[in-house]
Amino acid sequence: MRLSRRTRLAGVALIAAGSLTLAACGGGSDDKSEGGGGSKSVITVYGTNPQNPLIPTATNEVGGGDPIDNLFSGLVAYNTDGSVTNEVAKSIEPDAAKKVWTVTLKDGQKFTDGSAVTAESFVKAWNYGANPDNKQLNNYFFYPIEGTDDIGNTVKGAKTVSGLKVIDDKKFTITLKSAESDFPLRLGYSAYFPVPDSAYDSAGKITKEYGEHPIGNGPYKLTKSGWERNKQISLEPNPDYQGVHKPKNGGLIFKFYAGGGTDAAYTDVQSGNLDVLDQVPPSALTTFESDDKVKAYNEPGSSFSSLTIPERLAHFGNDEEGDLRRAAISEAINRPEITEKIFNNARTPASDFTSPVLDGWTDKVAGNEVLKFNAEDAKAKWAAADKIAKWDGKFVVAYNNDGAGNKEFTEAMTNQLKNTLGIDAEPKVYATFDELRKDVTDRTIKTAFRTGWQADYPSMLNYLGPIYATGAGSNDGDYSNKDFDKLIQEASAAEGAARYKLIGEAQAILMKDLPAIPLWYQNATAVTAKDLKGFVFNWKQKPDYYALTK
Repeated sequence: MRLSRRTRLAGVALIAAGSLTLAACGGGSDDKSEGGGGSKSVITVYGTNPQNPLIPTATNEVGGGDPIDNLFSGLVAYNTDGSVTNEVAKSIEPDAAKKVWTVTLKDGQKFTDGSAVTAESFVKAWNYGANPDNKQLNNYFFYPIEGTDDIGNTVKGAKTVSGLKVIDDKKFTITLKSAESDFPLRLGYSAYFPVPDSAYDSAGKITKEYGEHPIGNGPYKLTKSGWERNKQISLEPNPDYQGVHKPKNGGLIFKFYAGGGTDAAYTDVQSGNLDVLDQVPPSALTTFESDDKVKAYNEPGSSFSSLTIPERLAHFGNDEEGDLRRAAISEAINRPEITEKIFNNARTPASDFTSPVLDGWTDKVAGNEVLKFNAEDAKAKWAAADKIAKWDGKFVVAYNNDGAGNKEFTEAMTNQLKNTLGIDAEPKVYATFDELRKDVTDRTIKTAFRTGWQADYPSMLNYLGPIYATGAGSNDGDYSNKDFDKLIQEASAAEGAARYKLIGEAQAILMKDLPAIPLWYQNATAVTAKDLKGFVFNWKQKPDYYALTK
């Protein structure tokens, strides 16, 4: 199974992009709506309270991303294995240089308020997301488009992105700054979803009210109760949806577990009060596969975990001292010990910044010896940094308590740092993911913090550019390296072995600078109710929610 899953994902990125150019309540609840066929049951799934209003260009975390992916549909949809199929788009065709892409929409596409999904629905939303004045977290995803450097620029004065042109209601063009052979592969990510005219106020701003009660065009829509903060988000099938992910159930409820986190959620699955928990807590990792109260799933996954130390923290600037201290901390972390003792080997120590399930992956990355436990070298690097500026602080790592294993691994990791480096190190707890992310996003956090990445689209570049490129929306440590930026841009335009060589060179820069410290790759583990059907892990290490039945 491990080999077959990796083989399934291998090659998807290049094959998929080419195909687009061819053209033309509780576990026992029982809702009586048909939900597009199949089971009538509403499926309850584990979730976390979203950080922000549910606006596609403003959401880059899982708590909001999971509901948004079910409320909206993009130009393309991702299949279980990461390959793509046209969704709202009838065709996406490039010019000979693969720099200008022409998008033609299918007929009859609607938002749930009855308004039509048009070319303007996409272009207006993308212009909004690309404008830095709107402070959208997914702003980075529009950087490849020509004219994004001018919008919001006080000198250039552009109001819209010059590379986006509406031809008519069903057609628009996208002109890129440089050729990108697999550009359409990313167009199923939520940053590129359309937004209806009703989302905007008279000044052209997407309202917070819309984000609390979003109107989408996807397989589901909000129920009347909708988003109940710190409790749940309830969705029901969209009867007007015409796409490829038609719901087989009567709806979804994303339930939040702030206090007890995944331990409480696991207990709810055992007792029949939750249908799906897509991350098994450490307390159950040694027993969940033999637990006769649940269905268990365990296979290689695509999630990546890391530790981010912002450059703005004292002793961790973009200088020789900061480089030495980051390397020392990385070498002081005994990853095999944590993945074995805390996660029962349901995690694999990282050897790069991406994921082993992706096409082109290799563990032969220059400089990745810094990810190996080496107590003596860690001490020597720390001592060398002390000669530059004596360490006088406490090293604190923040984590959110509603994520599986965060408390346990952060406590173990800070204890390792304390013992190896002889420094005062300790964890800092946030009750929920959205509380941690708010401080990270607002740059008010004064400590190091746990980070992770779940792929937006199946490409190694998605693990690099959106997180470490200068000014990227998920660049939580505000890292900037022009050589890295250049290599990522060149890799986007390259194909095959040339692309992977450039990605390797870009990762070598990251290994030296360590804008985040890679920790491990996460196995896809889950438990479901005994009567749940249709569960499989997709390429994002998530279930295909629309396919779940009971």
